[in-house]
Amino acid sequence: MGHVLVVESWVGAMSTLLPRAIREAGHRFTFLTRNLHHYLGRGSGDGVHPLLTADNVITAETNDLDLLLPQVQRLHEVLRFDGVITSCDYYLGTVARLAAHLGLPGARPQAVEYACRKDLARQRMQAAGLPGPDFAITEDWPGAEAAARTLGFPLVIKPVDLCAGMFVRLVADRTELREAFDALDAFPVNARGQQRAPQVLLEEVLVGPEVSVETVTVDGTTTVLGVTDKSLAGEPWFVETGHMFPAALDAATVTAVGDTAVAALAAVGFDRGVAHTELRLTAAGPRVVEINPRPAGNQITELVRRATGVDLPMVYAQLAIGEEPEVTVTDTGVRSAAISFLLPSRAGTVAGIDGSATLAAAPDVVDWAVKPVGHRTGDAVSNNTYLGHVMTVDTTGPGARARAEELIGGLRVRYADELAKALA
Repeated sequence: MGHVLVVESWVGAMSTLLPRAIREAGHRFTFLTRNLHHYLGRGSGDGVHPLLTADNVITAETNDLDLLLPQVQRLHEVLRFDGVITSCDYYLGTVARLAAHLGLPGARPQAVEYACRKDLARQRMQAAGLPGPDFAITEDWPGAEAAARTLGFPLVIKPVDLCAGMFVRLVADRTELREAFDALDAFPVNARGQQRAPQVLLEEVLVGPEVSVETVTVDGTTTVLGVTDKSLAGEPWFVETGHMFPAALDAATVTAVGDTAVAALAAVGFDRGVAHTELRLTAAGPRVVEINPRPAGNQITELVRRATGVDLPMVYAQLAIGEEPEVTVTDTGVRSAAISFLLPSRAGTVAGIDGSATLAAAPDVVDWAVKPVGHRTGDAVSNNTYLGHVMTVDTTGPGARARAEELIGGLRVRYADELAKALA
């Protein structure tokens, strides 16, 4: 039995899938966090978050690597860790440094940093000769304005170190660029209390359907498990509204997309782990949007598991402790698996979500959830605003996505202010 150190986590699906995978792989784990309250009350059923069922729950300042390294070293001397892992993007670099410091398995820290930082990834891919959008990196408004004049509108503005599509926006002119730049400038600290990098990435717009490639890399050799499709909400934001695995693409496109993702991972030097690389299928061929050196979120790993039998959270945990996981695709009987998300039409307090009884009764629905009465939501400007989801499977062909979208389309969100007006 191995002992895994889990350093922080998202509180969404992966925070449940990863503890489950560690235990089902026959291992135990210790959970390390700087803020225990972030996880309290976030569980389901009895309200206990799965991370808090760890053998040990320890508080430490995970945002200060200089303090964390010697503290984890002392813990390691007592508890003897076999691997270190996280599901939270903001701690991927920290985990890579900890693993290297303790002599445990893991990707090269520099490779993780290159992959996580959107600006560094762009530079590495450009240096490797991978075709991609024109881009510019700036730290201030005069630089952004000058870069936009060179790149030309429309363009995409991105923070280099945020997740879930936060502050990623399509801008059509100088006014929209200034608005987006100021909004990002007013967000200097991320959700985990870390000071953000000042760099801003401006990119040429990539036109075409968006997909992702799910891969496993062992000792520098990358295996492509398949391609996931992605549906997006309307501009100017890049909010994901659903996914299907495998994507309904011809074999040549699947090969081209997979080869591009493998080349991108090689460009940043990624040598060990699970990765989720997002691309656009442009008229000129696949182009990388971003590299994520961890398993996909939004329950894409569940879609992959249902369609291939490969449990990517478990593979991720096994790689972290030095095991060689099995990544052979098997016939599960599922020809496509999809998830569709319910987005708010506006900000407000949820008074109810009608139509969930249909989800509960549908035989092809394998998972669903909606937010409870009283949930407060903002506008749908990032993947953090979902009000619910439905996951479906199709055992005959690529129909799971259309079915999931049909079911989500049957839900209706009622807002508290609308109810109050009706009763007035």
